[in-house]
Amino acid sequence: NVLQSVLFDAMPGEMIAFAGPSGSGKTTMFGLLERFYEPASGNIYIGNTPINQLSLSSWRSQVGYVSQESAMMAGTIRENLCYGLSASDQISDERLWEVAKMAYADYFIKDFPEGLNTEVGERGIKLSGGQRQRIAIARAFLRDPKILMMDEATASLDSQSEGVVQQALSRLMKGRTTFVIAHRLSTIVDADKIIFIDKGQVTGTGTHQELTKSHILYREFADQQLV
Repeated sequence: NVLQSVLFDAMPGEMIAFAGPSGSGKTTMFGLLERFYEPASGNIYIGNTPINQLSLSSWRSQVGYVSQESAMMAGTIRENLCYGLSASDQISDERLWEVAKMAYADYFIKDFPEGLNTEVGERGIKLSGGQRQRIAIARAFLRDPKILMMDEATASLDSQSEGVVQQALSRLMKGRTTFVIAHRLSTIVDADKIIFIDKGQVTGTGTHQELTKSHILYREFADQQLV
């Protein structure tokens, strides 16, 4: 088993960060939350209901996901924003511009002669990394999820793009229960709860300040990034 005896609570509106060495089980945790596979034992609950008792489409409609390299499909910006939504042809331009503005993506979209109808190329190759991430964040705004999952969404960006994307992510997180896989200390210092996973087990839970005082491996993780 990749994970053993993992137990934690996430209250509505909280930000929960998963930290730990590479290979410790953080991505597996996300895979279980997204229901790519079921736990071999135990359950994940929303309220008092195991999530595997909900239909997969119902569960995933409540979840938004922004990864390090968010998926882009060949097609237009409009098509990428609406991808996977039912009745996507009924979403108004006004709503699309609204979510683009919330993700700080509206100004660069307006710079393209075709606007929302701009072709992005295979895997979004005609857009920069920061632009692709802001499209992904706008896509999440459009879905208005109750639960947000982020796998270090700014890790591959330059410092200028990272600042803008981080502002957009902060907007997106407001009022949502957020799970973050953390590689950078700056991502998690303000988390309501940090769960440190090592070799598939939770070895520490608390705020940044609490773990810095009580958890040797977390303190080393923090110190390495402050050098």
